[in-house]
Amino acid sequence: MNAVKVKLSKNRIHYYNPLDFKLSDNDFVVIETGKGLELGTVIGEIFQLQKKERIANLKPVLRLANSKDIKSYNQNMLEEPEIFIRCKEKIKTNKLDMKLISAELTLDRTKLVIEFEAQERVDFRQLVRELAEEFKARIELKQIGSRDSAKQLGGLGPCGLVMCCKTHLKDFENVSIKMAKNQNLSLNPQKISGTCGKLLCCIVYEDETYKELRVNFPDLGDYVTTTEGTGKVLSSDVINGNLKVKYPEDKISFHKIADVISFKRRKSNEVVANVYKKDSKENNEGSN
Repeated sequence: MNAVKVKLSKNRIHYYNPLDFKLSDNDFVVIETGKGLELGTVIGEIFQLQKKERIANLKPVLRLANSKDIKSYNQNMLEEPEIFIRCKEKIKTNKLDMKLISAELTLDRTKLVIEFEAQERVDFRQLVRELAEEFKARIELKQIGSRDSAKQLGGLGPCGLVMCCKTHLKDFENVSIKMAKNQNLSLNPQKISGTCGKLLCCIVYEDETYKELRVNFPDLGDYVTTTEGTGKVLSSDVINGNLKVKYPEDKISFHKIADVISFKRRKSNEVVANVYKKDSKENNEGSN
C-alpha cells in the first residue's frame, strides 16, 4: 500500500494514504486530523508502506491545497498570536487556574482548538461561551500533560541541543528512577529532569545496553576476586569496564573487568565467573 509522509504544524509528522494524487516533496496538501482540517507539507516521495498493522488506520489525503487553502492558512498564522493573547486575557478575567499552551484555528476556520495545562480539573464553561461569542467558531479545549506542553514550547536540553521531544520524538516512553540507577546517574532531580519536570526521555535510549552489560558485571557492594585478593566494589563503570575495589586494610585499587576472576552478588550470594575475561582471551587469540 502506498503512503506519504506529511509534516504538520509544531513539527508533527504523520503518514497518509495518497490515493491517486501525484504528490512530490514540498507539495501542500489538505488532510484531516483529530483537530480538524489542516494544511500539511509532503516530505519526500510516495513510498510503499511495510507495516501492515498501520494500513487500517491510514487516513487519506483529502486534496492538493489550492490558493484558497493557502490564503486561509496564512490568515490563521497572522491571527493566531492575537487570538492567543485574547485567550490569556479571558482566562485571567475568569480567574481560571490553567496555563495556556496554544490556540489554533482549523483550516476552514470553523473551530478554535485551545490546549492548556492544569494541575486540577477546570470549569471552563463560561470561558467557552465567551470565546465562541468573540471568535464566532466552535471552541475545543484540550488539557495536556507537562511533557506534551514542553514538546510544543520547545527549548534546549541539558546537553545543549534542542529537546528531543521537539525534534524527533513522536511518543513518550515510560522513564523510571530504576533506569537512572542502572546507569549510575545522579539522582538529583535537577540533573535528571527535563524542563517538563519529568525524568529525561534520553535516559531510555541506553537502558537496554546497560541492562545487557550488567547481567555479568559486578555491581556496587558485590565482592570481586582478582590477583590482589577479594574486595568490595565501591563503584562500577559498565560502559568502560572499570571497577573501584576496596580490599582489606582499606587498600583501594582500580581494575578493568578483565582483571576480575570471579565475583559474588551482594544480594543473592551467587558466584559468577568473569565472562568478560573469557571473551577478552578469545578476542586476543582470534587476532593472533
